Amino acid sequence: MSGFVEKPEPIEVPGLVHLHTGKVRELYRNEAGDLVMVASDRISAFDWVLPTEIPDKGRVLTQLSLWWFDQLAELVPNHVISTELPPGAPADWAGRTLVCRSLEMVPVECVARGYLTGSGLAEYRETRTVCGLALPEGLTDGSELPAPIFTPATKAAVGEHDENVSYEEVARKVGAETATQLRQTTLAVYGRARDIARERGIILADTKFEFGFAAGDTGRDGNPPTLIAGDEVLTPDSSRFWPADTWQPGRAQPSYDKQYVRDWLTSSASGWDRASETPPPPLPQEVVDATRAKYVEAYEQLTGVPWS
Repeated sequence: MSGFVEKPEPIEVPGLVHLHTGKVRELYRNEAGDLVMVASDRISAFDWVLPTEIPDKGRVLTQLSLWWFDQLAELVPNHVISTELPPGAPADWAGRTLVCRSLEMVPVECVARGYLTGSGLAEYRETRTVCGLALPEGLTDGSELPAPIFTPATKAAVGEHDENVSYEEVARKVGAETATQLRQTTLAVYGRARDIARERGIILADTKFEFGFAAGDTGRDGNPPTLIAGDEVLTPDSSRFWPADTWQPGRAQPSYDKQYVRDWLTSSASGWDRASETPPPPLPQEVVDATRAKYVEAYEQLTGVPWS
């Protein structure tokens, strides 16, 4: 069992219909039929959405996604229409709210890996493959792969694990043409983002994207429908960012993400048994502060803009 430790009540705003509460985001629809996506300061770990929030996290995720959408505009369009607050919205939604096109989302988590770690490492150790792709012998935690690979996963509900699947399974699920688009676009975007991050002293080890199509888009002139990037892109929630100057294969890498949270939850200090069905406890202030600092540091190092 997992999910929300304390599921929040969505805020009611005149003219907006609440659609969904996700791990991090609240999703609404406005009167024009567009989606209004509000990033909260919630944080999740081990399939639990924790009871303690990380200040500024929602703003960091939103502003960093917007920065990346600009960097990637030549490769893939995105779903953002506006960053203006809907009338009547709370003032604290500022900086963490996006008005977006409503897309028909492809039900696949599009993961690109340039380095071996996480669930990919676990699978490699058992089979020398990741998502059915054979990899060379001798790789270890943090190894750079010979070339980036597309390792899709099924999108799970809150409290459930995403599951790695093969490319062939994706093709069966969404069709060969769409599967080809997903793989090509994911690897192209990862390649561009990896190079941008590397210039700024950060290794983009892996990341995941979500894509969709505009309603009614069936393609034209013999071309397939246009794939559009949705949700968020290239944030510490959806990516592994490592400091380039400390990268050393063969061990867990320092990272710009919620590792402080994971480390504390699995330590004796938390008193929490991950194998139990007991919800995790609130985070201590020092873990909250350290986690916020990592999110802000990632934003500042990537964008070159001081956080304020």
